[in-house]
Amino acid sequence: MTEETIWGRNPVIEALRAGRPCNKIMIVSGSRGSMGDVVGLAKKKDIPVQFVPHNVLDKLTNRANHQGVVASLSPKKYVSVGDILAQAKSRGEDPLIVVLAGMEDPQNLGAIIRSAEAAGVHGLIIPRRRAVPLTGTVEKVSAGALEYMQVSRVGNLAQTLLALKKEGLWVAGADMTGELPYYEADLTGPLALVIGGEKKGLGGLTKVCDYLIRIPMRGKIGSLNAAAAGSILVFEVLRQRLLAQK
Repeated sequence: MTEETIWGRNPVIEALRAGRPCNKIMIVSGSRGSMGDVVGLAKKKDIPVQFVPHNVLDKLTNRANHQGVVASLSPKKYVSVGDILAQAKSRGEDPLIVVLAGMEDPQNLGAIIRSAEAAGVHGLIIPRRRAVPLTGTVEKVSAGALEYMQVSRVGNLAQTLLALKKEGLWVAGADMTGELPYYEADLTGPLALVIGGEKKGLGGLTKVCDYLIRIPMRGKIGSLNAAAAGSILVFEVLRQRLLAQK
């Protein structure tokens, strides 16, 4: 069976709480007390725990900040776009989907997943090619939020966005040339929010978007990285939706 390695206290704990099948957990020897919550969850689920030297985990994680714990488990499963729409419907909410165009930095992807989950996003869509997949680094940076976020991997983002339009979603692209400041756009309805990659931005996807929104800048730096921009925008959607409920 294919295995995936994740590391860090929060990612491992959330993976166990979410019920992802886990084959074993490795903990640095001598850290039993500080890892009591991890060990307790593992015992409840009958998951083997091994205590190993620090350098073993360093090697497994390529010297990442593993915080003394690594889990070997089944890979995170991708879902269909239909599954994401179904989740929004089951919650009785207008769909909010974040579409990431060519994001190659796992740090950015993990950070966006963390913000998106906190803001109530129903799912993420990423392309199959020229984009980072769901890795251990993504899981670590997301601080466990990946366990609660549905992610769909598609072959053609433009066609997927057109299909979402047919389902009644508006498609808003985040672009520094956007005609609307993000806080002036109506983001309360069914929405697919498209965020560009680090190198090429939205590229040709601007032609598929219903409108483009921008984050105004006052300093000398002309743009934010994708994770920072995405965080601002998903919480603006949440703010508008909460106000609309009053």
